[in-house]
Formats: sequence, structure tokens, C-alpha cells
Amino acid sequence: MAREAVASEREAAIQRLRDVGLRVTGPRLEVLQVLAAGGHLDVEALTATARERLGTLTSQAVYDMLRHFLETGLVTKFDRPGWPAVFELSGPPHQHALCTGCGRVENVDHEAPVAPGEGLENWDMIGADIVFKGLCPDCRRA
Repeated sequence: MAREAVASEREAAIQRLRDVGLRVTGPRLEVLQVLAAGGHLDVEALTATARERLGTLTSQAVYDMLRHFLETGLVTKFDRPGWPAVFELSGPPHQHALCTGCGRVENVDHEAPVAPGEGLENWDMIGADIVFKGLCPDCRRA
């Protein structure tokens, strides 16, 4: 990757942290940059990837960072029944596809449904999600 692109990604991560009032630290920057590279990563994958670049980083430190990132809206969490939750940078609204064979998650550009008006009296709805379930191309071939 070009030096300018790396510097630009680093500056974007620094600005994201500052925008939500979090202190800029090396580990926070690295975890944000790993997430910015894309994909849906669980804590162990995030820790391993960031640790390769930093030298030392514990899973507990990543859990703590993710808690702060979730509280400030920097990242979103997707719970996968039977697998560890995965995280991604917050962005435009989207839905997810979940492979029931391996747990792979992909973003799907699809609008969430509108909550029904009947049967939910006195509820204060905050959103809706659709999860498309099936087998990913790799699991279909296997």
C-alpha cells in the first residue's frame, strides 16, 4: 500500500477517535485501522491482526476498546448464534448475510422492514434488522 494511503488511513482513524471524544492511543489506532480494512472480525481475529503490527496486545484490551467504540458509535456488533460476535466500523445502514456452515458474514445493501403498527402498542422501536441465512460459496463447494 502506498505511503500516502497509509498516512491518510491513520489520519482518518485519529479523527474518528477525536470526533467521539476518545483519547488517541497506538492500540486504538491500530484496531480501528484493522476494522477499516474491511470485513467482520471477532475479538480474537482483531487481536491477532493488531498484535502482528504492535507486538503486544491482549484480548482483554481489545474487549475494552470495543466496549468504548460501541458506546461512542464508532463500531457496530453483529451477534452470530453459535459463533463469536463480529465487529465492523459503523457506516451506512445495511443488513447482513450469515453462512450457517462457517459463520461468515457479508453486508447486504437492503432496507430494513418497517415495524408493524399492530401488536406492539407502547413499544418505542429503535430499528429492525434482517439476517439472510444460507451457505456461503466456500461452504457450498465443500
